[in-house]
Amino acid sequence: MKHFLIIIVLFFSLNHLDAQNQPNELQTTSKLALAYYNANDFEKAAPLLLEVYNLSKNNYYFRLYLNALLETQNFEEAETQIQNEIKKQGTPNPEFLIHHGYVLKAQNKLKEAEEKYAEALNKIQANKGSILVAANAFTQWQEFEWAKKVYLKGRKEIPQEQFNYELARAFLYLRDYEQMMEEYLNLIRQDEKQIQRVQSALSSAMRIDVDDGLRDRFRSQVLRRIQAEPSVIGYNRLLIWFFLQEKQFGGALRQSLALDRRTGAEDTQIFQLGQMALNNKMYDEAERAFNYLVDKGEEAPLYVPAYVQNIHAAYLRYTTGDEESQTDGLELAGKFEHSLEMLGYSAGTLGLISDYAHLLAFYLDDTEKAISVLKKGLEIPRLKPEESGMLKTEMADISVFAGDPWEATLLYSQVIDANKNNTLGDEVKLKKAKLGYYMGNFSWAKAQLDVLKASTSKLTANDAMELSMLIGNNLNLDTTAVPLQMFARADLLFFRNKETEALATLDSIAEIFPYHSLTDNILFRKAKIEIDQNNFETAAEYLQEITDNFSYGLLADDALFMLAELFNYNLDEKEKAKELYRMMLTRHPGSVFTEESREKFRELREIYPDVLTSPEEELFIQDSIPDEFN
Repeated sequence: MKHFLIIIVLFFSLNHLDAQNQPNELQTTSKLALAYYNANDFEKAAPLLLEVYNLSKNNYYFRLYLNALLETQNFEEAETQIQNEIKKQGTPNPEFLIHHGYVLKAQNKLKEAEEKYAEALNKIQANKGSILVAANAFTQWQEFEWAKKVYLKGRKEIPQEQFNYELARAFLYLRDYEQMMEEYLNLIRQDEKQIQRVQSALSSAMRIDVDDGLRDRFRSQVLRRIQAEPSVIGYNRLLIWFFLQEKQFGGALRQSLALDRRTGAEDTQIFQLGQMALNNKMYDEAERAFNYLVDKGEEAPLYVPAYVQNIHAAYLRYTTGDEESQTDGLELAGKFEHSLEMLGYSAGTLGLISDYAHLLAFYLDDTEKAISVLKKGLEIPRLKPEESGMLKTEMADISVFAGDPWEATLLYSQVIDANKNNTLGDEVKLKKAKLGYYMGNFSWAKAQLDVLKASTSKLTANDAMELSMLIGNNLNLDTTAVPLQMFARADLLFFRNKETEALATLDSIAEIFPYHSLTDNILFRKAKIEIDQNNFETAAEYLQEITDNFSYGLLADDALFMLAELFNYNLDEKEKAKELYRMMLTRHPGSVFTEESREKFRELREIYPDVLTSPEEELFIQDSIPDEFN
């Protein structure tokens, strides 16, 4: 009896070990098989793939096995293995009949292949799973016309399953964009919840649509559907999505406003469109969106934020516009005053308060009133450290503007102490270090800037590094620090909106210290001043000189990116801007501006396709941003 028990225990132990070893063997063999397959070593891959299939019974490996045989033109073995599998099944599996048909086609036996495909189609059972498996088998062999036939058969035999999404994919592969769009639109008509799925599929399709044929067809088909079936809201939402992909904020806004007049529920979308337009410097569209929401009345849920953003859009238009007339500035100040009287001083109007104070001080030269506005804002109860810090930072900036660096230093220090664990703290540390630089405390400023180079904010770290290197590279080159002192003075004059005096100071450095290492910095500062004065062509000339003659300097990427932005937004030479963004990617892949340049290059290339792009360059541009810049 004891011996019998030992035998039983050993039997089950061996079975258990065998069960444990089998998955390990399967995993090892499959990895080796796929390694050979991916290396195009099909002769070694084929027997291993067959072994994996026999162990796992996973049809994926059988298809790879067949493909390996076809690559080595071992047609006889492929047919033999398929027939063996069909014999084991008893009733032929349509998937294996499809495999057989493709093996025949690979031997140019086209009539026999078509007969085998037709046999497979006839044997597909009338259930969703069988339809999907068979269609996938055809798709894997790139027999898209037959995959379409499978889905149409499924639609006929299983009326409750229309297979719209699957048919649309088949039509995409067949480049039948019109029928593809019809299926997607039918799907949205049946179930609007499918819209995100359709959008994702269309986005992928449009990326491979090199001649823009799909875009034109999409627009016309959706508009026809909207006119023919106005009750299907999903069509409107799909068209709005399309306009946003094309950066056509005007079209998206028109559709959203029309939709809101029917549903009354598009406020959030309209507000977001206004924000997008604002971020893209399209102030007319932004104000149109916010005005619409404001006109809904004070009871509307987004009335206050829309009102605030509407004033902010007007402020940005004024401060970045072609002309900054005193009359327009006073009119805008009146709007701020009225807005704050109506909405009150609260946490929700902090943006208004800050913009209003900046306008008063930096553009209307009324620092006293600007400070009083900010002080009133600081009296708002229960402000968070970041909120009060934002107002104090603006107050400190105004103190610098007014020529009171000691008051500015005190205010900057208060903000830093209250915001040690957020990005505002680092931003204000940079401002304080810059103030030290303006005042000629170069060694102290550089020490602060060197610490800030490790900031979590990329822009803060980048600005700190540039100013630190500017000081370090120019402080000890001469027996005197006069050139750097003059340059810092010019920077301070520029900050205080005294552009004419700043330009005169920069010109003096160039005259007194020709060929100084500050030359590219002088050109860059001049470009910024000219941009501030809306002299965009002159600014472009300075930036082009940096790009041509100082391409390996510290400011090379800044100058090139700024030049691209000028051509994109101010000089309206989009194709030139596209090439400059491309140049950013190839010349300065590690720049802080790389991600934004890649995004804008792709947007412009949609409008202005490349005549010819090498595969290597295309791969580089499509590549993801390196981890350290994510």
